[in-house]
Amino acid sequence: MKTFLFSLFVLGCFTFANAQTVELPETIISINGDYFNSSDSENSCNYVKKLEQALLEYDHSELSDLYDSKNDIYKVTFKIPQGKIIASFNKDGKIIETFEKYNNIRLPHSVLKAIAEKYPNYSIQEDVYIVKFHCDDDAKQQEYRVKIKNDTTILDLKANEQGEFI
Repeated sequence: MKTFLFSLFVLGCFTFANAQTVELPETIISINGDYFNSSDSENSCNYVKKLEQALLEYDHSELSDLYDSKNDIYKVTFKIPQGKIIASFNKDGKIIETFEKYNNIRLPHSVLKAIAEKYPNYSIQEDVYIVKFHCDDDAKQQEYRVKIKNDTTILDLKANEQGEFI
């Protein structure tokens, strides 16, 4: 019995001696994960991605010290020549809502296809991409405003990301 207990003790010590420490990569949990998850980075232009990244990396600590109440909301505007984001933050730095507007972006295939089918002899003159986000909603509201022109006719269209006219 003593031999059995001694062998069990030695085996236990040997097991602990060979235990390895595995270092896991650092995981960052963002307070603005819902905004990040609602972003469609596959279809976005480079400058849209850069502006959204600047929004996610924004350090709110300097401004949050100026606000007293936890319910205070402050707005920050991120601008580039091609577009802008107006974001509302709470005192903790959580994005409450955003309004994004981008000019002359690459339209999604579904929108281009819908325009070509319904207005075959028209050409696209300009477009505006509008995005609205609120933390209580599941997804962003995306809208494409497109100005198309035929020989003498100019039309203003609105479409969602699926190419449905609204």
